[in-house]
Amino acid sequence: MEQKTSKLWGCDGRFARQMNDNLAQLNNSLHIDKRLVQEDIFGSFAYSKSLCQAQIIQPNELEMIQSALYEISNEWKNGTVVLKDDDEDIHSANERLLIEKIGNVGRKIHTGRSRNDQVILDMKLWIKKAISDILEIFSTFLNVIIEKAEENIDILMPGYTHLQRAQPIRVSHWLLSYGFFFQADCERLKQIFERVNLSMPLGSGAISGNPFEIDRIELAKNLNFRGVTMNSMNAVSDRDFVCEFNFVASMISIHLSRLSEDLILYSTKEFNYIKLSNEFCTGSSLMPQKFNADSIELVRGTTGSIIGQLMNILTTLKGLPSTYNKDLQGDKESMFYVYDKIILSLKVMVGVIDTLEIFKENCWNALSYDMLATDLAYYLVRKGKAFRDAHHCASAVVDVASKSGVDINKLPLTAFKMVSESFNEDVYNIFSFEKSVEQYQIIGGTSKTSVLEQIAHLKEFAANLKC
Repeated sequence: MEQKTSKLWGCDGRFARQMNDNLAQLNNSLHIDKRLVQEDIFGSFAYSKSLCQAQIIQPNELEMIQSALYEISNEWKNGTVVLKDDDEDIHSANERLLIEKIGNVGRKIHTGRSRNDQVILDMKLWIKKAISDILEIFSTFLNVIIEKAEENIDILMPGYTHLQRAQPIRVSHWLLSYGFFFQADCERLKQIFERVNLSMPLGSGAISGNPFEIDRIELAKNLNFRGVTMNSMNAVSDRDFVCEFNFVASMISIHLSRLSEDLILYSTKEFNYIKLSNEFCTGSSLMPQKFNADSIELVRGTTGSIIGQLMNILTTLKGLPSTYNKDLQGDKESMFYVYDKIILSLKVMVGVIDTLEIFKENCWNALSYDMLATDLAYYLVRKGKAFRDAHHCASAVVDVASKSGVDINKLPLTAFKMVSESFNEDVYNIFSFEKSVEQYQIIGGTSKTSVLEQIAHLKEFAANLKC
């Protein structure tokens, strides 16, 4: 029977009644999956070559198919493609366009192929490109963090735990702490890329494979994969890589959110350590004095919706039996959403950090000598006391200073000796914020040498950040 519709199914008379309009609307995914158009065409281009090698199509037919696919690709890029109501997804649209160009030869392109393995190929091709895009922006972002850390390496500020002043640190140490969060995010993305790159799914068919002696290893090479899937049922039902992508996107967003929270706090008048550039802030429609950090509030606010997309795909997969089910149609929308949000959030944060102004004097003035109480304990440890006993003594000194209404560095030596005879005149040498940070020479510490090592490490990582 001659096909009367561009649909890829239901042309044999069994579907005598037209699809319900509401179902047709629910079933149509072209408005979403047309983002996969170039991946879909690339997949068909490579598959047509495999069909020719398997002698399913002739060399002259291969030339016709590939020439037409090239034209269709350009028409999509130029915005001249005319869609029809029966184009329920990107696969049916591209196949219809191919048939319209070259007739019956175009009907051979789907031989042995199912939309089940076709769509998973498109998604894996797309996500490899998406990961590369994100890593490229991350390279820029990390370099901006590094540059800001280098510029401000000599500025000291309070370090906080429980949002209470804890110990003095370098501003650059704080900035770089996020650099290492983002390094881990990049490494996770690269791991996803490698797993996807080893699992080219085309040739799996709908469920049981492909009967036409398609050379899947050669096909994988033509599609720029390093390996193929080993079980056809697994291949067509696998969306683990979408879950992983959404999870890493959630982690990236969480890290951006935490950085945003720090920036928001530190930019308030109460802290006043930093100032965001005007181009990343807005004002108030009522209060003329307002200077709102909307850019980073929006980045922070995006986190919930990205985590929601992770829950979306996980919950969808939870209830599915094996292989492909139409529930999976929503996987692409989830994947596209988190990609778009992460790309935009990263671009905003690049600008925020690049234009960030840090107020050295305000950071310095926020330091207080009670933050050196731990140094008192270390002083006693170096005198031979057990740390727990030293900690008790340091706490007692802080209490004496508090009750006396003075900073601990202003206490007389007699006050120290009332707590412990181990205190001597040299105790006053510890009351230096510079000396305090410089004692942390260990790998990962906040001393200048250690921070420079961190900068060198992240520079090398950012320079080689690619898949």
